[in-house]
Amino acid sequence: MNSIISDEFLKNERESENKQQQNEDHPFSTSFEDSSYKINESTKDDETNKNVPALFQEQFNKLKKRATTEADELKISLTNLCGDDDKSGLNSEWAADGELRSNFSLNTNHSKNLLDNGRASESLTMIEMRETYKDRVPDEYDPTLDCPDNPFGENVVNPSLYFNDGQRSVDFVLVWREDFAESPGRQERAAKRATFEENLVTEGLELEHELIDDEFHFVKVHATTEVLRRYAEILKLRMPMKEIPGVARGTSTVMETIKKTWKHLLEKVTIDEKSFPKRSHRFTAIYSRDKEYLFDLSQPNFFTSAVRSRIVQFILDRKKFSREPKNDFAFGIQRLISEGAYIAAYPLHDGEINVPGSMRYKLYTKWASVKRWYRYQPLDYIKDYFGVKIAIYFAWLGFYTYMLLLAAIVGVGCFIYSLSTLNTYKVAKDICDKDSQIVMCPICDYWCDYWKLEETCTHAKFTYLIDNPSTVFFAVFMSFWAALFLELWKRYSAEITHRWDLTGFDVHEEHPRPQYLARLAHVRKKKINAVTNTEEPQVPFWRMKLPATLFSFSVVMLLIILAFAAVFGVVLYRMSVLATISIYRGDITTSWANIFTTATAATINLTLIVIFNWMYSYLAEYLTEFELNRTQTEFDDSLTLKIYLLQFVNYYSSIFYIAFFKGKFIGRPGNYWRFFGYRQEECMLGGCLIELCLQLAIIMIGKQTMNTIIEMGLPIFWKWYNSMKVRIGKTNKTSLKGKGQRWLKDLKLIEWDSRSLFPEYLEMVLQYGFVTIFVSAFPLAPFFALLNNIFETRLDAKKLLTYYKRPVSQRVKDIGIWYRILDSIGKLSVITNGFIIAFTSDFIPRLIYRILESPDNSLNGYLNFTLASFNVRDLETQSRLNSTEYSNVKMCRYHDFREPEFPYVRTSMYWIILASRLAFVVLFENIVAVVMILVRWCIPDMPQDLRDQIRREAYITNEIIIKQETLRAREERRCPTLRNRKSLSRTASLLKWERIAASAMSGSELDLELHYDDQNNQESHKKIDSCPLQTFV
Repeated sequence: MNSIISDEFLKNERESENKQQQNEDHPFSTSFEDSSYKINESTKDDETNKNVPALFQEQFNKLKKRATTEADELKISLTNLCGDDDKSGLNSEWAADGELRSNFSLNTNHSKNLLDNGRASESLTMIEMRETYKDRVPDEYDPTLDCPDNPFGENVVNPSLYFNDGQRSVDFVLVWREDFAESPGRQERAAKRATFEENLVTEGLELEHELIDDEFHFVKVHATTEVLRRYAEILKLRMPMKEIPGVARGTSTVMETIKKTWKHLLEKVTIDEKSFPKRSHRFTAIYSRDKEYLFDLSQPNFFTSAVRSRIVQFILDRKKFSREPKNDFAFGIQRLISEGAYIAAYPLHDGEINVPGSMRYKLYTKWASVKRWYRYQPLDYIKDYFGVKIAIYFAWLGFYTYMLLLAAIVGVGCFIYSLSTLNTYKVAKDICDKDSQIVMCPICDYWCDYWKLEETCTHAKFTYLIDNPSTVFFAVFMSFWAALFLELWKRYSAEITHRWDLTGFDVHEEHPRPQYLARLAHVRKKKINAVTNTEEPQVPFWRMKLPATLFSFSVVMLLIILAFAAVFGVVLYRMSVLATISIYRGDITTSWANIFTTATAATINLTLIVIFNWMYSYLAEYLTEFELNRTQTEFDDSLTLKIYLLQFVNYYSSIFYIAFFKGKFIGRPGNYWRFFGYRQEECMLGGCLIELCLQLAIIMIGKQTMNTIIEMGLPIFWKWYNSMKVRIGKTNKTSLKGKGQRWLKDLKLIEWDSRSLFPEYLEMVLQYGFVTIFVSAFPLAPFFALLNNIFETRLDAKKLLTYYKRPVSQRVKDIGIWYRILDSIGKLSVITNGFIIAFTSDFIPRLIYRILESPDNSLNGYLNFTLASFNVRDLETQSRLNSTEYSNVKMCRYHDFREPEFPYVRTSMYWIILASRLAFVVLFENIVAVVMILVRWCIPDMPQDLRDQIRREAYITNEIIIKQETLRAREERRCPTLRNRKSLSRTASLLKWERIAASAMSGSELDLELHYDDQNNQESHKKIDSCPLQTFV
């Protein structure tokens, strides 16, 4: 097949053309397609209209009656344009090539243009026809035709989603509150609103005002199709192309491959296709009005509500609210909100969560329900409703949760192995031996007594559950798992990026933040931005930038020191409580005393962590604002790194202390190392691994539980608080107008801003640290993380649908800076797990004993091997010992490798074990690193079939363009009038470029000048000096 357009496609085209030629009265097939239903010439009235509401019946019949008239008028227009001879030849030529299709889509968005959506619709002939009939579109419309998210028969039309005429959809809502008192700046705010709304209307947006209780003003915003087309081109949105018979698009994802293999087993967990029908992924291309023949503008929901709100916000962010020509930065809805001119700006939800008939209800009942925890997420529908940025978060969270399933199974398996082999552990048996007469040295300086080793029996058993041969295996496995997770995520991310038409997406140049401009309002020195060609205030480096940076750094360091001070305070608490229990313990054994002390200290630490988190969040945001970050992206990245650094220290500092410092530098009886006069903490026999495990479990599980409670409780409070501020419809009769209106109900919801996803990512990334960095000390961490995430996904969805305003759709390529943080955590986990196994656990001493000391390669005698002897006469505080039972003790034991006589120097075995520990760390890290490199090399970031699919789509698109441009050239040869008009169009284009070259415009004005139709571009031309052609003529 030489052409990518298949034989089947050409056959279907020719059959369709022959049917068109047979229709002598109407050479154009006339069909009306809208977002609710189709009106077809060959369909009977009763069959076509049986589902149409009676309210719209008369309009419906009018539209159908106009179909024939419009087709005849187009035929007459073509005759007048090209002449009878040219017309007949042109018709036969189009019919032969199968390229003429005239599907007239009549809706509110086409209020000024009646567009032909055939493959030749963007030829100059079609442009002429649009111009001929642009004033003949009726003033009345069928309200259901302009319902972006309302496929007829599926969703219920909500009148509050439309203007009062019931025709135009509400794409955005602006709200401002009446100032009853003469407050400062009242007139100024009113003037800014008036100018801003005037500029919106000039831009092509349509506004409608609602007043509730003479206090709240709602400005409903509607984007016409002309505005949507123009800005879809400016934003380079990828839009669905017309379907090509015989050419299918598909993305073979990892999940789809699994589904094919285990189809029957996965029926109960896959997406419910009755509620969320599987969509055929159509070819997409970057939208261009010059190539509209590629796109199916008559497709229902071609411009979805998410796209419409995104385009409207793009306009709102860039329109000026000042008439002063020198005030280049008096623009943007966010700055108006920050100055009090408006109180809110938001798109609307499409319905209630408890009333069927909307996508919001369907997502709430079928996705956000906790009862559906086992189902896959309908990511395509989430993306259509909330936008890519939120959908990619849920895609990442779902993928992370699925990957945790494997880690949880292996972790639980290792724990079961530990339980099954506990009774065979020789060391624990020796410690628990009742006949054992091993007496241990006192654990504190004053009033502590000697104690028997058998008192740590419970501690020894608990220690074995996490310190056994399976620990090393699980640590190695989790290092591989972390690498595999990131590589498979990159692969999966590439697939959904392609599926959501983000391939090749680049973020546009950002404008300065309103807060940034407000801080620099007094700065007189300006500079020209190299990208936007606009004047911006230049930040004084020595007077503002450097002091702000130094101040921010100093405060961050102070907060880190504060976190370390909290850890030190908890250490003192543990030492004090343990000493107190040792003196007044009664029947409490040393094991339970140590466990109680560790558990209560971890609880106190968790409480301090929560308090510090609240403080860190506010201080980090203040410091980031103080740093004068120019754009929102720079601000978000700086805030992300700052908060994560502070949270990392806050959550992990106590854990790092127990893992790598506690009990490592204590000295020996008679010569303890002291810190501020205090003797340092010691680990029990077998190391501090059990304490590390308890610390991890309490902080991780406690953090997840408290976060869930706070995340679900705070939105309820803020929603109630907003409702109290907007108490409308209670006593005043005029308020009945606003009751039940979607735009009023959404005002009471919580604002969703660009940083609302930040705490969600932060929570999961911190959890990822617990799962990977210290997993060798807590094998059940993946299991508890899995349980949390199963509910976290649904609760996040419920929170987003119930308590928050509908977010504006935002496009992103990936999870951004969080991927780099996850990658850093994965690399750090290899180091930490290696050191935990080597220095915190007893794995290396046991291994050395088996190899060098044990005659039968067993652990018989290992307990005595790890204990050193000390002569009690050398104790520093002999006279202060609270000794009764052990008054005749001559020697006591302690955990170390030292000689039994003064000066108690270290034995050669200590140095052998130390060298073995270091060798293990080097060997462990290098082996894991090599395997991780192999994993990354073996798993490409993008599947080969996806690469081929992207290339294939680009090739198909190019072939279609070439074919259509060839046909356009053929039309021009047939019709000389078209050729003359094309020459005039080229001259006009040269004039435009000449004007642009001679003018200084902002980035947004340049975009509009390049893409805006000349007859509509009034605002831009005000700043363009007329300039005669010189160079180009």
